[in-house]
Amino acid sequence: MKEILIITSYFPPETGAASNRIFYFAEGLQKRHFKISVVTPLPNYPTGKIFKNYKGKFNHTSTEKGITIYRLWVYASNSKNKLLRLLAMLSYSFSLIWFFMWHKIPKTVIVQSPPLLVAFTSMCFLRSKKRKLILNVSDLWPIAGLELGALKKNLSYQLLEKIERFNYKKADLVLGQSKEILLHIRSLFPEKNTFLYRNYPDFKVPEIQNVNIKKEKKVTIVYAGLLGIAQGIYKLIQHLDYSNIELHIYGNGAERKKIELFILENSNLPISYHGELSRVKLHKALLNYDVAIIPLLNRIYGSVPSKIFEYAKLGLPMLYFGGGESETIITENNLGWIAKARDYDSLNKTISQINSEKLTFEVRKTIQDKAIYNFDFNLQLDELQKRL
Repeated sequence: MKEILIITSYFPPETGAASNRIFYFAEGLQKRHFKISVVTPLPNYPTGKIFKNYKGKFNHTSTEKGITIYRLWVYASNSKNKLLRLLAMLSYSFSLIWFFMWHKIPKTVIVQSPPLLVAFTSMCFLRSKKRKLILNVSDLWPIAGLELGALKKNLSYQLLEKIERFNYKKADLVLGQSKEILLHIRSLFPEKNTFLYRNYPDFKVPEIQNVNIKKEKKVTIVYAGLLGIAQGIYKLIQHLDYSNIELHIYGNGAERKKIELFILENSNLPISYHGELSRVKLHKALLNYDVAIIPLLNRIYGSVPSKIFEYAKLGLPMLYFGGGESETIITENNLGWIAKARDYDSLNKTISQINSEKLTFEVRKTIQDKAIYNFDFNLQLDELQKRL
């Protein structure tokens, strides 16, 4: 049985797209008769605090669904202070080095990037002619940091660019979750071996109920996910036209308290915050809404939110508000509506065009059928298996 080690900064019981994506990736490989082990920090995301069941531990090893999971010490922080965030990344890097020194590392290793420094540590210390290093790139850093306003073009940015290039150069195979990511990598290393690996979810597709929507009913729009700076939910709720909609919010993150305060101070607006749910419970809740909104405060080159594929399998029409490659995916597959990125007038105009006639059972069923056919997790993983 071939062994594969996956190195990641996010893994359940942490919530969010990143941890879910890596878990189903690991589980999918394990079901294909690979012996999978995962190295990850002690769970702390998105709170920036070690979870209760892991507090006071230097490390923790467990076996879950046949997967061996090594959880390493990390200085946990979600502070906006760049030095503290750097310290958090460095602490995990040091823990990784210690792990590499005392464990036998398989000949195939999959490294999640970003964070760049964690990927750099892995690519630097594990490079060997006898080992295959696979870099799984979900976002393009430092480009994404620049577009988000988190980084500036200075000496630090130039250093991150060098680290980024080093990671690509040392990888035997690069997985990219978007065509833009692979285009960027091939612009730097034209001969690099790459594979388009979309963030398709793996779950049992629910049956869509044929329920007629009343014409006079307000359109219920839902946002579910990270309440962070990049998503811009706090700014979104200030600019929406609520004359014909209700907005429902699920999730957690840096903007949560500001969002809760805004709702409290504007109790006349039809906005509801429902907290954070497990993935299974969230899926059930999402089926009760008409449209899912997927916003990005700034267009991020290479980013394709995994929510697109998840909502499509639920048969949930989408309203995308973020630009980039995702617009093409939504449009080509008729998954919903596109509003011009960062243009709230365009967003409200688009919302005003959504009505009960465009939210029928037939529309939902068509979206789900396309997702089953075009966004097949197992078919994609079967193709990747041939490259491992």
